[in-house]
Amino acid sequence: MSGVWIFNNGVIRLVENSNQSGGVTHGRRNVLVYLPTGEVVSSYSSLEQILMSLGWERYFNGDPNLIQYHKRSSIDLISLPRDFSKFNSVYMYDIVIKNPNIFHVRDFH
Repeated sequence: MSGVWIFNNGVIRLVENSNQSGGVTHGRRNVLVYLPTGEVVSSYSSLEQILMSLGWERYFNGDPNLIQYHKRSSIDLISLPRDFSKFNSVYMYDIVIKNPNIFHVRDFH
């Protein structure tokens, strides 16, 4: 749930964004960029290749509605929705935090 809080005549209410995916806001959308090459991650297959080259492995014991990756050298787990169209900035920033200086989230117009 996201939107804007509006205060009018002593009443406050939340006006929700019509987009529930969270990836598009006010005509903009976010993209995940792989910094070493400048490549915009446009599919799970390209993301998986990058993550595997960084030591991440598929994790199959979790929620069947998610694609998950873990790293043997840490306790981190990356969980992504199976549908790439639901891959939004929340998931992108999770990847950025768990892979410092490798990925970046940018606005794409």
